[in-house]
Order: sequence, then structure tokens, then C-alpha cells
Amino acid sequence: MIVALEYLVLFLVFICALGALWVRDLLSAAVLFGAYSFMMCLLWAIMGAVDVAFTEATVGAGVSTVFFVAAVFHTTRRTKD
Repeated sequence: MIVALEYLVLFLVFICALGALWVRDLLSAAVLFGAYSFMMCLLWAIMGAVDVAFTEATVGAGVSTVFFVAAVFHTTRRTKD
């Protein structure tokens, strides 16, 4: 049961990573990066590394995502594609 959960979360990590690479909108990429960090946090917690999971949750999914979204809102579009 736990192995299936690990593979499910790993698959979601892979999907979030590919989505962040392929999406063309910067805000969507920042949100997908936050989801990637949260899924990595879950993966660390499932594997038993709770301290690493907590650090990933606060820094990766929390602070970095807020900074990325704030940076996206301070940019302007040059083209209308």
C-alpha cells in the first residue's frame, strides 16, 4: 500500500515538473513549481525524512512560490500570444 502511494506521488512530481517546463504562462509555471515542491514535501514525509519535508514545505512550497508569483506580477507582457 505504501509503495503504491510512493509511486503515485512520484508520478505527480513528474507531471508537475513536466507541466512547469511546457506551460507558456509564467504564472502557471510558478504555481506548478509550488505544486511540485508540495509533492516533493509529501514524498519526503512518506519516506520518513520529516525534517527535510518540513524544510521543503516552508522554503520550496511556501517562500519560493510567493517570491515567484510576486516576480511574475511585477513583469509586463511584450507580445499578445
